[in-house]
Order: sequence, then structure tokens, then C-alpha cells
Amino acid sequence: MTQNAEPLEGTPLIAPSSTDHPLYDEVVAACRSVYDPEIPVNIYDLGLVYTIDITPENEVKVIMSLTAPGCPVAGEMPGWVADAIEPLPGVKHVDVELTWEPQWGMDMMSDEARLELGFM
Repeated sequence: MTQNAEPLEGTPLIAPSSTDHPLYDEVVAACRSVYDPEIPVNIYDLGLVYTIDITPENEVKVIMSLTAPGCPVAGEMPGWVADAIEPLPGVKHVDVELTWEPQWGMDMMSDEARLELGFM
């Protein structure tokens, strides 16, 4: 039997985060300390952080996107995010992965970000 490459209907495009993990809020706060250099809003409120997956062993995997594939800091941004999270007490390992699926859109921004940028 062959594997179908298409996700099952109803499968979310963005994997759920480990919101019930004790480190989750601290990891979110660390992500909020990282800014896209072209936009005066942090990457979390911009909606660029898609998934924060934290294992029981406190290994953190962040799946994130950028506002555009041609973003000038595309090669640096994952390192900035890892550098913000790694010093947190209890974090064992951080892996930051870029994805372009689903493509980021302005509808992914928090209300705070929309307000800050004058879209509300």
C-alpha cells in the first residue's frame, strides 16, 4: 500500500503546540523577544511561530515561517530564536525549523500586532 502525500482532510496545516507543558509560557516569552528587523513587532505576535513542541525531556522544537521567502534574515532568524530559548532554565535542546506551509499571511497576526501596525 502506498502512502498518500496529501494530508488527510481535516488534518491541521499547523501542528498543535505543547501549551500544557510547564516551559511553554517561558518559551513563548523568549519568542516574543525576537523581532523581524523590518517590522516593529515580535515574531510571536506576527504569527510567524507556528508550533512550539516541547517533549517530556524538555527538548524544544519550534516550527516557524517568515513574512516572505526572500526575507533578508531568512538564514539568521532560526538562530536568533534558538539563542533566545536555549538559556531558559530546564531547556535541554532547541531545534528551529523554517517552513513555508502554510504560507504566512497578515491574518495570522495577533490583535496586538495589527494594532501596533495600524491595521485596526
